[in-house]
Amino acid sequence: MFLKDENSGRITAYQKEWKYITKQEERLEKAAMRQSTVGPSVLVWKEKLEQKIPVKIYDNLRAAFCKAFSVVFEQGTGIIEKTIRKDQLEKDYEIQNYAIGIKGTRKELKQLRKKAGASGVRDMAVTAAEGIGLGVLGIGLPDIVVFTGFILRGIYETALQYGFTYDATEEKLLILKMMETSLSRGEEWVRVNAEVDRILAKEWHGDHAEDDVTQQIRRTADVFALDMLLAKFIQGLPLIGIVGGAGNPVYYGKVIRYAQLKYHKRYLQEKLDKINKELK
Repeated sequence: MFLKDENSGRITAYQKEWKYITKQEERLEKAAMRQSTVGPSVLVWKEKLEQKIPVKIYDNLRAAFCKAFSVVFEQGTGIIEKTIRKDQLEKDYEIQNYAIGIKGTRKELKQLRKKAGASGVRDMAVTAAEGIGLGVLGIGLPDIVVFTGFILRGIYETALQYGFTYDATEEKLLILKMMETSLSRGEEWVRVNAEVDRILAKEWHGDHAEDDVTQQIRRTADVFALDMLLAKFIQGLPLIGIVGGAGNPVYYGKVIRYAQLKYHKRYLQEKLDKINKELK
């Protein structure tokens, strides 16, 4: 009886926070649908852009993102870990998670969410400086590995703040799918967002093999290349490069906000699953 009474308050807090997450997801979906309905469709937009920018540029940008994702995942994780306070973030999570387990109120859940959001705002400032600096120098394509590293650092920090890892194959797949979804539009956003949710609910039927990650790298690179093509192309031109560089924090913000939302949802889902098992 005590277990049920104790868990009823926690369930209510988790459910209220779940409603908050659901509303945020609905806002993101509406924004994604507006992007696909206002102005030309993605395909038409791509065709018009290719009329002004050679196809080779798009292919090179897509290849650059593929290379960046591969390099950072294979060789850059250790370097990124040197730039984040991994031990401190893990300790902070243990404290926050313990407080949530003991008190079980929504106040602690909000604190966990807000703390994750605060680190994202800080990293956006760093990304802005990096993007504008390279933009002024007229360095476009070479900064993609650096920019990708900043994005993954932000995602890794978010994962740690919610008690999750990021180096397992299935975690890499999840991260890449979240990155793809964050910059997708219209019905494509709905489709890939559903795939992310299936992974979070452990309903994904893929075998999470390395070739799945390789294929997902290509899909994520396609979305990034298409959405960032104009900005990165402009950034490669010395005199007006600052325009593209200033766009980096905008894209960074989209990716990190989506990742924070999904990691928070994953945390809540695992808490609710645990309580349901205890009640059986």
